Amino acid sequence: MLSTTIMAAECTKLVAPAMNTRMYHNRIVQDNIAKLKGYGYEFIAPASGHLACGDNGDGKLADVNVIFDSIVKSLAEKDLIGKKFVITAGPTREAIDPVRFISNRSTGKMGYALAKRAALRGADVVLISGPVSIAPPDNVKVVNIESAEDMFNAVVKESEDADVIIKSAAVADYRPVTVSDEKIKKKDDDMSIALERTDDILKYLGEHKPDGQVLGGFSMETQNMIGNSRVKLTRKNLDMVAANNVK
Repeated sequence: MLSTTIMAAECTKLVAPAMNTRMYHNRIVQDNIAKLKGYGYEFIAPASGHLACGDNGDGKLADVNVIFDSIVKSLAEKDLIGKKFVITAGPTREAIDPVRFISNRSTGKMGYALAKRAALRGADVVLISGPVSIAPPDNVKVVNIESAEDMFNAVVKESEDADVIIKSAAVADYRPVTVSDEKIKKKDDDMSIALERTDDILKYLGEHKPDGQVLGGFSMETQNMIGNSRVKLTRKNLDMVAANNVK
């Protein structure tokens, strides 16, 4: 019933095999998989691990999230093919000494979700990411950075030929004027750290935006969200801004 039904179906077919590891690697099975791929069938590779039969190796059904992502990728409209997206994500870290830094609460989830969705729709995506605990999306070029200066250099390098730039990273506005080569020891009295402004990446991009490039930013506020975001939209020459109220 399954084989006759699938032969009549004209939609994309995705196959997620699951079986004993020796069965999966049997030449007959591999030849049949290769033949079906030649007919346009798409395969979601099985995972490796402890199998129901007691063996260890390839043959576990792929993780449900992998299967779901494969289905979404197959169904997604490919309306961004040929477009280059540069997306920033996560926090930056500004060193104080070898063990301490100034950072923020950004998780990077927003930027990673945007990069994943753009890639599903066929875009060539460069994801410039601060330190996060998220697996990188498939079919995305990830550039890992640490500081605001690192992110500025990476964004400038990738921005010139970008069709769309989305700045969803939470970049530090200030960094320590001096960074100690040794761990700063605790003292009995108070301590202050002199700070200086970091480069405003979004402002730089707005000032150097070529014709036809779309530039989007994020505005995270705790008060006067709409007013502050409209100022940012105009002052930094953005095409759009996503305003979020932290509260």
